[in-house]
Amino acid sequence: MHEKTIVEAKKRLFRGEVVIFPTETVYGIGSNAENEDAVKLIYKVKKRPLNNPLICHFSNIREIEKNFILKEKDIELAKAFWPGPLTLILKKKEGSKINTLVSNNQSLVGCRIPNNEIALDLIKELDFPLAAPSANIATKTSITSINDLDNELKNIFCIDGGSSVLGLESTVLQTTKEGCKILRLGSLTIEEIKKKFSEYKIETIESNLSPGNQLKHYSPNKAIRINAENVFDDEALLNFGKNNLKSKIEDLNLSIRADLSEASYNFYNFLNILDKSKCNRIAVAPIPNHGLGKTMNDRLKRAAYED
Repeated sequence: MHEKTIVEAKKRLFRGEVVIFPTETVYGIGSNAENEDAVKLIYKVKKRPLNNPLICHFSNIREIEKNFILKEKDIELAKAFWPGPLTLILKKKEGSKINTLVSNNQSLVGCRIPNNEIALDLIKELDFPLAAPSANIATKTSITSINDLDNELKNIFCIDGGSSVLGLESTVLQTTKEGCKILRLGSLTIEEIKKKFSEYKIETIESNLSPGNQLKHYSPNKAIRINAENVFDDEALLNFGKNNLKSKIEDLNLSIRADLSEASYNFYNFLNILDKSKCNRIAVAPIPNHGLGKTMNDRLKRAAYED
């Protein structure tokens, strides 16, 4: 079923066009990372500022090693979590053809190998890496289903791979001598990293090397009110766990069982559904601030940010 669409996507990418494709985290909008005009096109269609870097997607670690220097800890993390929702910030080799616009003219670039069969099949067909941020308009919510695609992006060729399995973006890391810095929280939790690498010193920092760190980001069109303990008449409700909260307009529960994995899977899809309801604002119930809850709270804090 997807073979024909992969063939068509490949043709378009070779022509310097952009293509929307599924990954295990969220849908991506990709183009040839070595072609300056193709990279510019991503920024243009997303209305994304050029100082917000893109992530390069590869099909295997050998392709990454052709372009980048991997230190010992990079290799440790890669072996543990690739293919998967890990993006490593790596230093480009001198001879790399990856365009400088991918990383805001810096030599450090986010790289990952997605854990999605369609994405991997597509990238294997190319002789260049795929620069790809999430398939949304800048500052808006990411999408985990083609049905939630912004109207402005619906004219772009896309491969429908069903619902994203994880539902939150990749975790962006940069290794240090002692461990690693988390530049963007994501689907790979701090707890999971500590479980594999208990000796790592892990710190969380904000950095312009990673996408997704703008104050206003991941936001639906409707305003958001987080950690709500009540629901106003004009609000829809994004609920979590068992409580007495109820909306007169519409409510969706990320996980009645208070399961953070289930909540992550539903997160963007439910936000997008509530965004289309007749509410003036979306109230969000408190979500525990650990594991994947920490990532969701990061997204909600940015979504609720008001200039």
